[in-house]
Amino acid sequence: MPRHHAEPALRLDRADAVPLTVQLAAALRAAMSDGSLVPGERLPSSRTLAAQLAVSRTVVTDAYQQLYAEGWLEGRHGSGTFVAPGAAPAPVERGPIEPAWRTAAARGGGIARHEHRPSRTELRERGLIDLRPGAPWVHAVDRAAWRRAWRHAADLPHDDDPDPRGLPRLRGLLADHLRRARGIAVGPENILVTRGTGNGLDLTGAALIAPGDRAGVEEPGYGKARTVLAARGARIVPCPVDGDGLVTDGLPRDLGLVYTTPAHQYPLGGRLPVPRRERLIAWARETGAVVVEDDYDAEFRYDVAPLPALYGMDPGRVVLLGTLSKTLTPDLGIGWIVAEPDLVEHLARVRHGLTDRTPGAVQAATALLLERGDLDRHLRRMRLEYARRRALVIEHLGPRLTGDTAGLHAMLPLPAEAVAPVVAEAAAHGVIVDDTGRTSHAEPTVHGLVLGYGSAHPADLRRGCASLAAILDRRLGPA
Repeated sequence: MPRHHAEPALRLDRADAVPLTVQLAAALRAAMSDGSLVPGERLPSSRTLAAQLAVSRTVVTDAYQQLYAEGWLEGRHGSGTFVAPGAAPAPVERGPIEPAWRTAAARGGGIARHEHRPSRTELRERGLIDLRPGAPWVHAVDRAAWRRAWRHAADLPHDDDPDPRGLPRLRGLLADHLRRARGIAVGPENILVTRGTGNGLDLTGAALIAPGDRAGVEEPGYGKARTVLAARGARIVPCPVDGDGLVTDGLPRDLGLVYTTPAHQYPLGGRLPVPRRERLIAWARETGAVVVEDDYDAEFRYDVAPLPALYGMDPGRVVLLGTLSKTLTPDLGIGWIVAEPDLVEHLARVRHGLTDRTPGAVQAATALLLERGDLDRHLRRMRLEYARRRALVIEHLGPRLTGDTAGLHAMLPLPAEAVAPVVAEAAAHGVIVDDTGRTSHAEPTVHGLVLGYGSAHPADLRRGCASLAAILDRRLGPA
């Protein structure tokens, strides 16, 4: 098998709306598919290729990491990056003219432009350990309670005129759940049932954003929030964060909306302190902006007392988004918006116009899980389970970690130049991790790994953390 150094002809278009990382990954896939790059060829180092293309090393290392995860590339410690043996040229197909949707997608951007990332199932089937953040341990769901909830939903009559706000019974149960779990005193009139946080943010954007309005999003932060708001016509304004969360001093005064994750900032893990919460509310009152509070990871806290939701500080200026995707399972596809009743009615009218709704059977099943206490029991079990997982991560990586006081992920800060080699070496050892480059609107200013410990099997989590610890000790020395 050849082992010579390849110099692929690659072209990146800076005028294109497609991110450079996505362009580069696509160009390398194309070169491997058409035989321009053959299995066993060594690719240029990230530094060399970045210099050739006049881009940052982050662009190259992120593209390489994506192709590692997809199986196109393989790495050998101290030897470099190679085209994987299975990356053979695809057979040439002679088909019809390019479908119209592909042409439209290439012009229009949106979700079609986002790079493919292998699913967690794909990675498990390939024997890889997935330590990417964003997913819970779904195998602990009480199967008897789950079946009972769906049997109940199936027995209910169909609704020929569903309420866009959601089932009244479920809205009342959610109001009670939020009172007990988050200390928020609301009633059913304050709640609109959604299909999850993304759907809630999209509806909020559709109701409150006009094309060209400036919307602030944490930087680094949740990339899908940028995507959703931009799709509603907003001009995205990156708002800096630090180890405590959103930096409230110096927020632009011309924002119509700011999106924040104060309970456990994604990805750095900060919990927004009370003085900053007060300054954020004061800023919103002075400027007339709306604060969209994503109550991300609020259910899971370790060694710290809960902080009150921003919504309780000023219901007139804050819209709160929540979901059961991390509490229970993403399969359920349910969440909520909490807002003042007048805004809930406005959101419901907008939603009706968009023909968007949460399926009635999903709402009915969720209502029974809440009504019978099944959700509360599951939440108590998972708090113990995730505390054990967090302890396991701390056992191996504790001195290096930050942002681990809540939620299902922690931050592992690294020198900028160490991120790509650590990610690549981890992938070569079968451990897939994310870095902060994926959470940044532009060139990242905070560097490191974002480690998710929610979805991996505990034995895999232990092996993955041990492998990462060994890699870091070799590269950086003991912590």
